[in-house]
Amino acid sequence: MTLEILTPEHKLFSDSVYGVQLPGVAGSFEVLDKHASLVSALKSGHIKVLNDRNHSTRFEIQSGFVEVINNQVTVLVEAAKQV
Repeated sequence: MTLEILTPEHKLFSDSVYGVQLPGVAGSFEVLDKHASLVSALKSGHIKVLNDRNHSTRFEIQSGFVEVINNQVTVLVEAAKQV
C-alpha cells in the first residue's frame, strides 16, 4: 500500500509500506495492506511506519486526520517530524 504524510508546509513522507500504526482519538490502530476504507481523527502522538516486516520509521505528529481509500493511506497533520 502507499502512504503519504502531509503537513500544510510540505510532504514529509511518500512511499510504499507494509503498514502503519496511528494514534487515533479513541485509541491506537493499525492499517495494513487492503484495509477497508476509513476516515479517522488523529491525536498528537507517534506514527510507526512499517517499511517492511523488519524495518520501521517513526514520526511525531500533532493532531490531524487519516484517510484510507483503495490501498492509499493519506495522513494530514498540523505538524510532524521524523524521530
